[in-house]
Amino acid sequence: MIKIAPSILSADFANLERDIRRIAAADYVHVDVMDGVFVPNISIGLPVVKSIRPTTELPLDVHLMITQPVRYAAQFCDAGADLVTVHVEADSEENIHAAIDQIHAKGKKAGIVLKPKTPAEAALPFLEKVELILVMTVEPGFGGQTFMADMMPKVSALRKLIDEKNPGCELEVDGGVAPDTCQACIDAGANVLVAGSAVYKADDIPARIAELRGA
Repeated sequence: MIKIAPSILSADFANLERDIRRIAAADYVHVDVMDGVFVPNISIGLPVVKSIRPTTELPLDVHLMITQPVRYAAQFCDAGADLVTVHVEADSEENIHAAIDQIHAKGKKAGIVLKPKTPAEAALPFLEKVELILVMTVEPGFGGQTFMADMMPKVSALRKLIDEKNPGCELEVDGGVAPDTCQACIDAGANVLVAGSAVYKADDIPARIAELRGA
């Protein structure tokens, strides 16, 4: 089954609990953490993750767009994240491994993220120890960007590698996912779709979540 992870970056932050409850039909709550250094934007941090944890029973899928994520990976687990993803571009290979190990030591799932210009092969050092790989289909940092269809061959390449080396690993796509782009992601092999504005701007959010699943 295709899983949907609405991004609360597109929610109304003045009514965050309400908007998280509105996506109860989804599979994950996607939380974008930005530091203004790794990406040119600042979003939310540990206090917000801790605050929203009691508002939903859905797993929190926390995407760290921060430099040297090893500094904070364990703290986000403690704050309530169920899955923490870190960018392979954000630190040395050794430190990305250390961040993954910290997440696992907390009993949580770990994932890696690839920016658009990062090749699929960059996932290889981590492929067999993570539970999820996230492919960005926009440049990370801002919501509402245009879907990059030229990332689909990368998604397909990663699906092949996952099937060969770590079949239990999920493959997530984030950026510009909408009713007109979701099927391309699914056809390329993604099984988790992050969608922000496509979900929160919909008149009927549960119906939109079903539509994005390809239902």
